[in-house]
Amino acid sequence: MMFGFGAMIQKLKENPKKIVLTEGEDPRILEAASRLLASSFLTPILLGDEKVVADAAEEAGFNIRGAHIINPLTYENKEEVIKEFYEIRKEKGMTMEKAAKLMEQRNYFGTMLVKMGIADCLLGGATYSTADTVRPALQIIKTKPRNSIVSSCFILVRPSATGENEVLAMADCAINIQPSEDELVEICGETINCARIFGIDPKVAFLSYSSLGSGKGDSVDKMRNAAAKAKEEFPDVPIDGELQFDAAVSPRVARQKAPDSKVAGYANTFIFPDINAGNLGYKIAQRMGNFEAYGPILLGLNAQVNDLSRGCNALEVYSMAIITAALT
Repeated sequence: MMFGFGAMIQKLKENPKKIVLTEGEDPRILEAASRLLASSFLTPILLGDEKVVADAAEEAGFNIRGAHIINPLTYENKEEVIKEFYEIRKEKGMTMEKAAKLMEQRNYFGTMLVKMGIADCLLGGATYSTADTVRPALQIIKTKPRNSIVSSCFILVRPSATGENEVLAMADCAINIQPSEDELVEICGETINCARIFGIDPKVAFLSYSSLGSGKGDSVDKMRNAAAKAKEEFPDVPIDGELQFDAAVSPRVARQKAPDSKVAGYANTFIFPDINAGNLGYKIAQRMGNFEAYGPILLGLNAQVNDLSRGCNALEVYSMAIITAALT
């Protein structure tokens, strides 16, 4: 059993969900859907032409009997979907003609299925870019009332010598290019909540090339100030920064660079200064540190929509489908 998935699957068995998979004819999606359908806790809704999807599954040898296949072009309630989308976006200049055109795109159509309660959640991005998954979610599902941005978190898992999994949370590695101080605080709060869902007791490090004043620069100031704001916002969570990565994770280095910190040396939840650092950081951990990376898990939306890496495999699709539904 993969990390933490037993509890998630049990949760879904008690309350089964429906998940939209936007790229219904992709072999990776079909393999994951076949595996999901072998159980009874999560029903995939595959978007695409019914014959194309069925033929692709048969050619690849995947049994997808029991899946719902919906073609946005021929969906029986297509006009209702178009009208509701128009109502959501008309104040932004949407026309019925443009709404009808956008509903031909599976990323938009699938997001509307979630909005209308036909599906519980959505997983896309096997062939779409992250922006193509996030944009419809922002326009249709929108952020939670107290949130100003959508952010993302990766959960990284590696078996340790003790037999227990080493589990880390890293953010934001996929969405916000250059977050401000206040946006970093919001990212921190969402990441704390996500980390707890995965069994992490968060100890949060705001990362930098400086440790508690050892370096200078605008980025250092941003991370130091964001960490201070986050401490005030989340007083029940150990938070410190700015910290270099070695000071954040190595007790020996922490004794030298941050001897009075309650986080340094033991951090397990990492807030990066920008998308460059975050994306590089999690991929280095994944490829060279032998961590399994689950994500990006999108945070801050009113419903659960998640993005796949275009380099994903079928197991990652299966894993992310379970995570997406369990977070719903």
